[in-house]
Amino acid sequence: MSLLIENLTKSYRQPDGGRIPVLDVERFELGRGEQVALLGSSGGGKTTLLNVIAGLRTPDTGRVLIDGTDVTSLREAARDRFRAERIGFVFQTFNLLPAFTALENVLLGMSFGGAKPDRKRAKELLERVGLSHRLHNRPAQLSVGERQRVAVARALANRPSLMLADEPTANVDAANQQNVLDMVGETCRERNVSLLMVTHSPQVAAQFRRVEQLAAFNRAASGQLAMS
Repeated sequence: MSLLIENLTKSYRQPDGGRIPVLDVERFELGRGEQVALLGSSGGGKTTLLNVIAGLRTPDTGRVLIDGTDVTSLREAARDRFRAERIGFVFQTFNLLPAFTALENVLLGMSFGGAKPDRKRAKELLERVGLSHRLHNRPAQLSVGERQRVAVARALANRPSLMLADEPTANVDAANQQNVLDMVGETCRERNVSLLMVTHSPQVAAQFRRVEQLAAFNRAASGQLAMS
């Protein structure tokens, strides 16, 4: 089992002191090498769920096991190290470092995982997403779609065992959307990497053998608008 979630809850405090429930997941499993699309509307808790899985946020209760390690039990520094070594994360907002080129962003991603930066592999990943001509451009010199493709390449750089993708095609034009989906899917299959991709697009979800509706197992999304 690559990912196991049990009895997971997460809520946010309102200004008046009350709390808004965002996640209430009794159980969710993702098998080794399995690829799953998590379909849900905006505000349904998709991004929060990925952040909790990756250890970027801590839940109120429950546990998240990745390759047998309970991420929720780790201290912050250990979570950061575990994430860098085991998890590839494609953020919806890219999170690229503005002072560094596309190539340098991918190389830095490698260094965060403790591996020796592999310049050849970094170039190959950027070429795979159609950015061979943008290796030395900084994020401000790239289009929104190009930044997203750099983020995908960076997430794959350390050969993670689990890939989390937060709407990776949301800001990519139609010509490159399929390219991004193919690259992520094929690379995960080649490396036996588990993939959990959240999306609001039924068209994107339709390309996965297994599709889960977030509202079907997130009880916090029932009857109220959760914060994402």
